[in-house]
Amino acid sequence: MNERYSRQVLFPGIGKEGQAKISSKHVLIIGAGALGSGNAEILTRAGVGRLTIIDRDYVEASNLQRQQLYTEEDVAEKLPKAAAAEKRLKAINAAVEVRAIIGDATPELLEELVTGVDVMIDATDNFETRMAMNDAAQKYNVPWIYGACVGSFGMSFSIIPGKTPCLNCLLRTIPLQGMTCDTGGIISPTVQMVVSHQAAEALKMLVEDWQAVRTSFVSFDLWRNQYTSMKMTKAKFAGCLSCGEERTYPYLDHKNMTKTTVLCGRDTVQIRPSTAAEISLERLAGQLSTLGYNVKGNPYLLSVEMENERMVIFQDGRALIHGTKDLTHAKTVYQRILG
Repeated sequence: MNERYSRQVLFPGIGKEGQAKISSKHVLIIGAGALGSGNAEILTRAGVGRLTIIDRDYVEASNLQRQQLYTEEDVAEKLPKAAAAEKRLKAINAAVEVRAIIGDATPELLEELVTGVDVMIDATDNFETRMAMNDAAQKYNVPWIYGACVGSFGMSFSIIPGKTPCLNCLLRTIPLQGMTCDTGGIISPTVQMVVSHQAAEALKMLVEDWQAVRTSFVSFDLWRNQYTSMKMTKAKFAGCLSCGEERTYPYLDHKNMTKTTVLCGRDTVQIRPSTAAEISLERLAGQLSTLGYNVKGNPYLLSVEMENERMVIFQDGRALIHGTKDLTHAKTVYQRILG
């Protein structure tokens, strides 16, 4: 066994057999922000065989306080988080097969990616994506680990299709919606606590120690010294459309996914076209510069400065309009630039 993992192998819960299983497994992480970067680093250092990470955003200065994979250089270059994460993770452990996807975790993409995945980790910032993750997990029988945090408060729950309640079931019992944004600020230890819960659960699943997987819903407040663990067995709902007796997986229906989204805790609107289209960023940069716009870019995106907004355009036609929460105005800006 590789000396690199010797201390992990000494742990009775893993051992040589468990380490061999970890090294043969594939983990999908949705989101490369605070929770995503933390989980990705732990699992990469643990020697997971394959790691796929998807994120739609790029690195900003406000991320550096808690998103541990990124540097000031990434901010200066406006690197997409997925690309910056891939670069750092490969430097940490070259033996791990890391695949970064710069884009939105749409239902179509999730269904494409989930094949062959052993565990999914929730590191997103919105419930639309979480519900699509939940339906994909139920449809393709893939365990996943919910996590969220804001301020000094965090929560986590492990979801095993066919055994535990799914996220759609939980929403009937626990008001989770208010915990998806960081408008109330956040301290880094909260992130690390949620990451620890998620990564530990992921390791249990990867070594197939299902008896050790936590069946309770955990929540905590580090500032107020509170910790709660609630059994969720009775939350499973037979009529649930995601995991029940007559399931329809409603959140995998593309019609239920919005094309415009106000990003969590920010004056930013994301717009994505109804069909993805490959854009020549170099050609577009030339056109916009000719029109008098201040344009900066890299191989992954263009940043276009306007009078009151800034627009970041990705190769697939997706764009972030910074400086507004008005969906109609954001669409107008988008159409003015991209048609």
